[in-house]
Amino acid sequence: MPTPSPKSIIITGGASGIGLSLTRHFAAQGHRVAILDLNAAAGQEAAAAAAADFPQAAVSFHLCNVASWDEQAAAFEKAFQALGDRLDVVVANAGVSEQGATTLVRLDEEKAPSRPGVATVEVNLLGAVYSVNLAVHYMNRKPKTEGGSRGSIICTASNAGLYPLPVAPLYAASKFGVVGLVRSTARVIEKANMQINALAPAVLDTNIAPDKDLFRHMVVTPMATLLRGVDQFLADPSVSGAVAEIHGDSVTIRPPHEYVDDDSKNNIETFWNLGYA
Repeated sequence: MPTPSPKSIIITGGASGIGLSLTRHFAAQGHRVAILDLNAAAGQEAAAAAAADFPQAAVSFHLCNVASWDEQAAAFEKAFQALGDRLDVVVANAGVSEQGATTLVRLDEEKAPSRPGVATVEVNLLGAVYSVNLAVHYMNRKPKTEGGSRGSIICTASNAGLYPLPVAPLYAASKFGVVGLVRSTARVIEKANMQINALAPAVLDTNIAPDKDLFRHMVVTPMATLLRGVDQFLADPSVSGAVAEIHGDSVTIRPPHEYVDDDSKNNIETFWNLGYA
């Protein structure tokens, strides 16, 4: 069996947590990987370590705040060049959590209302929107005659995008948004033979939580389960618009809500057929 050709891959937030695990996972497979991250020191260290540990791979780092369109667009352009003017996979992974008590509601506030901090939404959702837009742009540069998938986008959501998370409502809102983005974009890009899917991991041992003592009484999902979910998506280009809940040792594809009635289903299908809302 011939050895698969190396893929050209961009990972946002690729210098730590889930992103770092993905960086090393893809580098171990001999792919070309571009890390986009806001942390310059961690990004350079991650790229150098992966390149040293997996010499068959090519790993680069590009400084980027994903919440900034200008920065992310510039980083994608540089990464695309570093990847040999080709882009096969984008993992829109960069994310942050609400640190401490949520700023969305302040029930003890008596004077003028305080503006809530929305960095969580800007990074997790707006950053993913930018990543999807840029991914499609660069993947669409491939010749239309090229066989097989022309590109796969994987967005890191969360099971907080499937279930209520009262301790972090803005984080939950951002991840519900990512799930909606993925499910709603799939048909739009399928005509260009591209796929988009989402990972919805349960509790993973990463640095996104403000205090790891929060996990002390919880079931922690191994990172290996998430990596298996990624490989599952990339192995089957017929799957798009799917959300994989990553929990324990299981990768479970979660279907969208059932339509409440045929009228609602027909209305949504009419929007799809029109091509716009």
